[in-house]
Amino acid sequence: MVQAAGSRVEGDGGTKKKACPTRGTRYSYAVKKEILKFAEENTVEAAATKYGVTETSIYEWRRAGKRRGTDTGDLPAGSTGSTAPPEEEDAKEVRDRQVLAMWRQHPGYGPSQIRNMLKRGGFRVSVGTVRHVMEQNGYLPPTLKRKEHVGRYEAARPRELYHLDFYHFHIHKQKQCVLFIEDDFSRYIAGWAMVVTENADAVIETFEFVVQRYGRPEGVMNDRGSAFHSWKGLSRFEALLEEYEINYFLSQSAAVNGKVEALNASFQKECVEQIEFADLTDAARCIGRWVDHYNHRRTHHGLGGLLVPADRYYGIVEQTMKKIEQGLGADAAEVTNPDTRGLDLFRVVSHGGKPEIWLMGQKILG
Repeated sequence: MVQAAGSRVEGDGGTKKKACPTRGTRYSYAVKKEILKFAEENTVEAAATKYGVTETSIYEWRRAGKRRGTDTGDLPAGSTGSTAPPEEEDAKEVRDRQVLAMWRQHPGYGPSQIRNMLKRGGFRVSVGTVRHVMEQNGYLPPTLKRKEHVGRYEAARPRELYHLDFYHFHIHKQKQCVLFIEDDFSRYIAGWAMVVTENADAVIETFEFVVQRYGRPEGVMNDRGSAFHSWKGLSRFEALLEEYEINYFLSQSAAVNGKVEALNASFQKECVEQIEFADLTDAARCIGRWVDHYNHRRTHHGLGGLLVPADRYYGIVEQTMKKIEQGLGADAAEVTNPDTRGLDLFRVVSHGGKPEIWLMGQKILG
């Protein structure tokens, strides 16, 4: 006979009975109240036998009730009804409401992602609790095939390495492609474009826009797609990289370019599968909103679970973590918005004992 580790089977003859319930069993407040009431009217041993719980659990429920100042275990003093203490019930309702609201807003997220999003917003709850609430409301955990990462690496700073890749999908049977340009260090989507087919014009136009907006990256990596690479001679995109003096890396497998592959998977799960696009214009508008959310509000497991790509890309990690630790919540979109940032217009500094005066970033004296 095979049995789970830690379980115990008792009995004689052909009758065998488990001495304790399956590990991890959850008891509702009403069931706990019923068990405690029966134990008070009879004995703890009788209650354990009748309801299939351990005597230790019943004693622990009693001690928990005494610590809260109640008379009958987990029951309020003098209570005979089936309702939980108002403060406890209110806390559970608030918790469930927060979890379900975040899940309904982002149905493609799992329990861990929901927990991280809530914690970043200043609401703390465990992953197990989030999973329990979601499962009670219809969440089905996906079956994942774990793949071992090959050649794990990460850039040391923003714009050290950009990843480029296309993702293919359909809008009412019309094929479309989305080009993503992702920063390796921060996972920030520096640029994107939606086109009908993979082509060098879209790659060059989007890449030049990214360079003009954020500056020249040190290196670029992509696969062997025809829009990037040429098997005969130098492709147009490779010639552009040489002109900018940018290092070019060609990934030999999807695992090497894995960060942008993971981005494509998130885009499919959280955007394409969740939104029914009305037309091409609506699709471009929805994708733009998703990209903005991904950059500034969506927590990323690859960044520790609480940071968003903008935190790293703009160098505001310490500022963000302080807010999260203080329970104030953090919004990278507010910090990086030019309208809310303060500008250092006038500075007086000293270098080697010599004073310097700077005005709007330009040294005017010293």
